[in-house]
Amino acid sequence: VSVLGIGHGNKLLTDLYHCHLTKVYTVGGLFGKATDDFSDTGKLVEKTTFDHITREKLERIVAVIQGTNHKALLMHSNIDMKTQEAYELAVKGLIRPMGKSPPIITAIRCLQFAPPEFQLEVHCLHETQQYLRKMVHEIGLELKSSAVCTQVRRIRDGVFTLDDALLRTQWNLQSIQKAIWDCQLKVRTELEKTL
Repeated sequence: VSVLGIGHGNKLLTDLYHCHLTKVYTVGGLFGKATDDFSDTGKLVEKTTFDHITREKLERIVAVIQGTNHKALLMHSNIDMKTQEAYELAVKGLIRPMGKSPPIITAIRCLQFAPPEFQLEVHCLHETQQYLRKMVHEIGLELKSSAVCTQVRRIRDGVFTLDDALLRTQWNLQSIQKAIWDCQLKVRTELEKTL
């Protein structure tokens, strides 16, 4: 999912950016290799064994990552967690960093585990593709092995999902106008809720 704006939509993209909305990715990994850029196409720097890695061990590491990032989210949200306002924001799922923060993972889970391959679903804020690749590398290290990233696919960007995406064959004026029309209410609602 890649969000584009046209005309007045360019200003709305800036407004949506300032809402600090979560993006969701599926991230593929491969145990047993390390490369110079953490991707499966980088220069190989190490091969390791991975037969000792189980799904339970991977899920334990994923839980630690989520817990550590949850603390960072609370720290960067600039909200007094003992207030009624904090409670109401938490119930609505609106606790977000209100300024620029380091990348924060708000949720992470294992979707598939078929060694040496695995796939994660990662919900995050302020991330980069390099950050996600490095996270896969660090998971490999935590599991006393190595891992490279084989795929990063954004499946949600704020209010926009795969259902809103246009295929390359749909890049025509009529389809683009319909997509803009269909998403207007979603965007307006999110902006009113957050800003």
